[in-house]
Amino acid sequence: MSVDQYKKEVGMMNLEKLIEVREGKTDVKFPISDVEILSRYEKIYTGAINDVLREFTLLNQSLPIRIKALREYHTVAGIAFTVKSSSSTRVSGEMKFRAKMLDEMHPNSFVIYDTSGDEESTSWGGVMTATAKEKGVKAACIDGGIRDTHQILKADFPVFYKYRSSNGSLGRCLITDYQVPIQIDKCFIKPGDVVLGDADGVLVVPREIAYDVLVRAEEIKENERKIFGWVKEGQSAKDISDKGGYF
Repeated sequence: MSVDQYKKEVGMMNLEKLIEVREGKTDVKFPISDVEILSRYEKIYTGAINDVLREFTLLNQSLPIRIKALREYHTVAGIAFTVKSSSSTRVSGEMKFRAKMLDEMHPNSFVIYDTSGDEESTSWGGVMTATAKEKGVKAACIDGGIRDTHQILKADFPVFYKYRSSNGSLGRCLITDYQVPIQIDKCFIKPGDVVLGDADGVLVVPREIAYDVLVRAEEIKENERKIFGWVKEGQSAKDISDKGGYF
């Protein structure tokens, strides 16, 4: 009897598809380079991209409103580098694992840090910022705490965060995984997805559709240029709407 037949006979659950969806990593290749796609995304704002994602029936791609920008950033775009941590008193091995994670951060990555709801410590600070910037990381989003705020501001490195505290993470919150799929509230993020952040928050574009979303968003950007022109000319809202404009 084959393994599949045995599973059917004894009624074992077939979880392969769920495992692929929940744990699989995305390796879709863009028709253009990562550098070009990120550069083009950075010419658009998160609101326009979010509208396009709605056209694709994706309504949960924005990270929670509790996550805010440290500064009023224009759009920064990167490739998702995910980190997962959880409250823990364990200290041994943490610094070695963190160093390994930092060494594996790649240029043009956008760090997305899921702290499993930790509100006792900080997961990002001045040294992490300096290290990430030196490696060519584009930005970091922490669903948790940051510290060394003046050092981060001085480094001119985009950071999105939930709260500030002087508490470090060592002995309080332990990194458990990195470069694995994570979920922050309703938003599911996989390594390799395109992530954007600006003054309005952080948005995740699934890699499988990232190029198509970009092309459509560029069309919307051109449409809005025309609409702003019509408004400046003094045309009425009805006239603009009749021509396909929107508000």
